[in-house]
This record gives sequence, C-alpha cells and structure tokens, in this order.
Amino acid sequence: MAAPAHLWTLHHRVLTRVLRAAAPRLEELGLESKELFVLDEVDACRYPATIAQRLLIPKASVTVYVRNLVDKGLVVRAIDDDDLRRHRLATTEEGRRVLGEALEALSAEFAATTARLAPADRAELLRLLTELDRDD
Repeated sequence: MAAPAHLWTLHHRVLTRVLRAAAPRLEELGLESKELFVLDEVDACRYPATIAQRLLIPKASVTVYVRNLVDKGLVVRAIDDDDLRRHRLATTEEGRRVLGEALEALSAEFAATTARLAPADRAELLRLLTELDRDD
C-alpha cells in the first residue's frame, strides 16, 4: 500500500476505535456520533448549509441531523430576521450540557488512545493535525 493511503488507513482506524469506545456514553446521552459533530458546530456556524460546508457532509444529511437534534430539545431553529428564507440555529441549555458531556467522553477515549505517546509526540500530533486542517 502506498504510504499516504496507509497513513490515511491508520488515521481512520484510530478515529473509528475512539468513536466506538465513546459510543456507549454517546448513546446514554441520546446522540449518534454524527449528531455530536453537527451539535458541536451549531453555535459556531448557525446555519445548516454552513455546517454542511464545514463538516464536508451533504446538506440533506445535516437537515436530518438538525431535525433529530431539534426533536431531542438540544437545538432550536428559528427564522433568520435578516433573511426570512433561512433558518438560524442555536444550541439549547440542554444541548450545551449534552455536548459538554459527549465531548468529555470523546476526549477521555482519545486521551486513553494517545496515552501511549510521549507528551512531545502528542504535542507534535496536535501541531500536525492543526496544520492539515488549515483552509489556506
């Protein structure tokens, strides 16, 4: 396997392992992993189309996740006063609580996974991933 493909495969496996380990806690909180990622973007992005663009997922998928989050009382949707054709999103107090607990669970699992790395290596991983995430 070519080195970039192998790197991608390893990265994907690590992230999948972390998500699987955190899944029971996410289920207790009433979230699917993709709903968690959408919920985490609501207050930063405010609009479903912006969330779709940021997460690189189809707008139709975001619509489904947002509908689920609204039904669960974690997000509210309102007509945007500046553009009556758009819906503006906001996280509810319960949504912020659930998001905080879900991110703690995900962080704990990722910390457990990366604990075998030396602190300098964890810092370097953060630096490298931050660099790769830039939108030049």
